[in-house]
Amino acid sequence: MLHELLLALLGYTGDLIIDVREQQEQTGTHIPLSPDAPISHQHTFKLAPDISFIQPSERDVIERIITLGFYYRELDRFAAKSRNLSWIRSPNESPLLRTSQLLKGKTSKHSVYRRAIANGIVEVLSVYRSVVLHIEQKLLSDSLPIVATLTQGLNKFFVLLPPLFELILEIERDNIYGGKLLNLLHKRCHCGVPELQICIQRLLWHGHQVMYNQLASWAVYGILHDPYKEFYISSQDDKDSEQESAPQFLEKLTRLSVADTSLNDWHLGFHISLESSEFHKRSFENAIDTIKTVAASHLWQLVVVRADLNGHLKALKDYFLLEKGDFFQSFLEESRQLMRLPPRQSTAEADLMVPFQLAALKTIGEEDKYFSRVSLRMPSFGITLKPSPVDLSKVKVNKDGDSVGHPDASLEVSLDGWDGISLEYSIDWPLQLFVTPEVLSKYQRIFQYLLRLKRTQMELEKSWAFAMHQDHIDFAKLRNDSRKSSVSQHRRQRLRPMWHVREHMAFLIRNLQFYIQVDVIESQWNVLQSHIQNSHDFTELVGFHQEYLAALISQSFLDIGSVSRILDGIMKLCLQFCWKIENDESNRTTSELEHIAEEFNKKSNSLYTILRSSRLAGSQRAPFLRQFLLRLNFNSFFEATARGVLNVVSPRPPVSVLQ
Repeated sequence: MLHELLLALLGYTGDLIIDVREQQEQTGTHIPLSPDAPISHQHTFKLAPDISFIQPSERDVIERIITLGFYYRELDRFAAKSRNLSWIRSPNESPLLRTSQLLKGKTSKHSVYRRAIANGIVEVLSVYRSVVLHIEQKLLSDSLPIVATLTQGLNKFFVLLPPLFELILEIERDNIYGGKLLNLLHKRCHCGVPELQICIQRLLWHGHQVMYNQLASWAVYGILHDPYKEFYISSQDDKDSEQESAPQFLEKLTRLSVADTSLNDWHLGFHISLESSEFHKRSFENAIDTIKTVAASHLWQLVVVRADLNGHLKALKDYFLLEKGDFFQSFLEESRQLMRLPPRQSTAEADLMVPFQLAALKTIGEEDKYFSRVSLRMPSFGITLKPSPVDLSKVKVNKDGDSVGHPDASLEVSLDGWDGISLEYSIDWPLQLFVTPEVLSKYQRIFQYLLRLKRTQMELEKSWAFAMHQDHIDFAKLRNDSRKSSVSQHRRQRLRPMWHVREHMAFLIRNLQFYIQVDVIESQWNVLQSHIQNSHDFTELVGFHQEYLAALISQSFLDIGSVSRILDGIMKLCLQFCWKIENDESNRTTSELEHIAEEFNKKSNSLYTILRSSRLAGSQRAPFLRQFLLRLNFNSFFEATARGVLNVVSPRPPVSVLQ
């Protein structure tokens, strides 16, 4: 009797304890229960009716105890069926055979969520089995009352197994899987029995493991792995396929390989399929914010502290924003003669590497560990050779493709060509999360603009140095040969108005450069540093850095097409003016200089007029505009000349207007 009872507690019936469903009413024969048989709504374990040696009071107690065996067997059957992996398609199985089986209904609905819950149920049943084994050992070792020992040892399972049985009964009856299954477990967690609550929470933990893995796969790697359509994120194609018939949908699936679906998933549209009518948006948002806060704090520690973000930002400022002015001054001086000629598309980058390395040897110390990450680039797509409006008949080309002869013939070509100079910066993980290709492209844009500006400023200084040197030479010739005095005096008198023009050019370029480097870059850099020191959130730092770059571009007028075009035109006029001054040969040069002066006068006053416009005065860059305008118009010169110059249609105005 003892062993019959213990076996019944583990789901095995016999002659004394029977399963009513396994008995045929007509013949009384015993037929084993089929594995696919549905779960019974009521317990069916009973004592055999022909047992006469058991008192009615003991019969009631024993039948109450053996109900645990019924619950155990049904829970074990549910777990075995949910954990059965025989339905997994083998590599050699034909997709058409798989489709035909699905169409014929030979396979039931499978669920990874049910399998996860079944794993949790197996854990509970293993504890139950160990308790039954312990009771058997006690009964065999001591002559204890059997019924009392069983009742005492299995008392806690009267609290656990019946609710678990009701749970799987509801799952089977309503065909619950996926998100609905998690909702059901979450609902049943709210009970007044601590042992049952802990048990349901353990089942819910198993279900969450599946959901978290699917969520991480989709959110982090872009892979939507949901073979049985249980995840609350689904592709747009899946939503459309719901309107298709089952045969059409399965035939479509057979045509897609695993590789095809994994590649196409991330490029499709997605939507949220909510299976619970009660969706607490505020709770969901709070959970997402909590996850975001933890992840952002971890990324901040990883990027800012370990990867030395601030050091790399300082390096980007040094090289892309020309903070190391001595280095770029040396580079432009070393490459000055090279840049007077048009770049050769095949060797332009290699030609620039020599002055670049020489400038580094002169100005970059060994303590600068970031310079090794900087490399100079002269992309071929950045070289756009345009025909020059000047006389190209004076240009000669040697066998290497270099232009020789009169330098003026290649002015426009060289200006357009060397504007393609750019820098590259080597970024290691995890800084690539912060300094993205989009961020580097913005740095490139600012760098090319600042390099053109510095090159223009340097050429204006060189032209003045050249003029002083030439003046000393003329003075020495005058002392040695008085007959040349009239020629030297004529030359000096002819070029005297041009030096006023050069001074106004230098004034505009110098103030623009000072405004960008000090009022814009240094000011915004200090704001960024303040944010870095006060913030411990990676996402916030990314936003602050984007605002920093946007402010640099906006306050440097790079996002205003009309202003940036005028500034580019002014810089080109300044370079042409400097090179023509150095190659002054005839009165024809003087007329060309006067034409450049006229164009500069128009563009500089156009610039002032646009910057004073009401459209810009009301924008967010207005405070910075006022700073720049104050530098330009401190003596009201621009304001006085900009009133009538732009719309005057008359013969060429005299150069003295700039005096």
